[in-house]
Amino acid sequence: MLRRNFVKSTLGIAGAAIAAGETFATSAAPAAKNQFKLKYASHFGMFQNSAGKDVIDQLKFMADQGFMALEDNGMMGRSVEEQEKIAKEMSRLKMEMGVFVVDKGGNGANTLAAGKKEYIDIFLNGCKKAVEVAKRVNAKWMTVVPGDFERNLPIGIQTGNVIDALRRGAEILEPHGLVMVLEPLSDNPNLFLRTSDQTYEICRGVNSKSCKILYDIYHMQKNEGRLLYNIDKTWSEIDYFQIGDEPGRKEPTTGEINYKNIFKYIYDRSKKENKSFIMGMEHGNSQQGKEGEAALIKAYVESDSFSI
Repeated sequence: MLRRNFVKSTLGIAGAAIAAGETFATSAAPAAKNQFKLKYASHFGMFQNSAGKDVIDQLKFMADQGFMALEDNGMMGRSVEEQEKIAKEMSRLKMEMGVFVVDKGGNGANTLAAGKKEYIDIFLNGCKKAVEVAKRVNAKWMTVVPGDFERNLPIGIQTGNVIDALRRGAEILEPHGLVMVLEPLSDNPNLFLRTSDQTYEICRGVNSKSCKILYDIYHMQKNEGRLLYNIDKTWSEIDYFQIGDEPGRKEPTTGEINYKNIFKYIYDRSKKENKSFIMGMEHGNSQQGKEGEAALIKAYVESDSFSI
């Protein structure tokens, strides 16, 4: 019930290790090549051609390039040993942990809107497991998607069912200072949560500091547009951003979204209000190989070059 499947394909850690990979494994973390104004969170596999397939070497490469946060949708599926290994290296590198996805487990129906006890129990069990993972990897945020529409129920009843379920999830997370971030998506017209104003309404209904909005700029460009307007209107409930250009869901500068303007807006307003966001790089690379990874880094340098 808690995330689209295609994202998982981006989390693979395939690719040949380069000769410098062993050097990364034995050397101290170097000073970052880029000093970004915002905290961009890359993911495993994004730089595998440059860093090799080992996740620790990839973390070192990310930090070396100035990407000082990580998001890993599949973190809950990793072994405890690997989770602890990743967390230890991130602590050494002074990297922050972004979102991971609450994994419901099993093959249950994909909706909280139905209000069925068995589906809610699956969700709540996922929240309980997520608490332990979050503690292990020093995470604060976890992605939750309520799932599909329940077409035989009025939309108001569905919304009420979702709010009720999320309140119970928030009760599990809030004592630990954790936040589930609800992500409206554009992948499938059957998905219940689709716009920022709808997500805002649900967060206000849940009324918990542990239930906020994950504003994915790519999805919201597809579903509603008027990005700065909608970010402004829902700002009080946003706790996390994700990035991807449209069309194609690749790095900034490859599509129609003016990311320099968006990044500047988020930076300026965050600084004014003493807030801080992690900006998840949840997209693919527009070009393959090391050249594509270098182009991705260049795109972030360019998009982050706004004046302050």
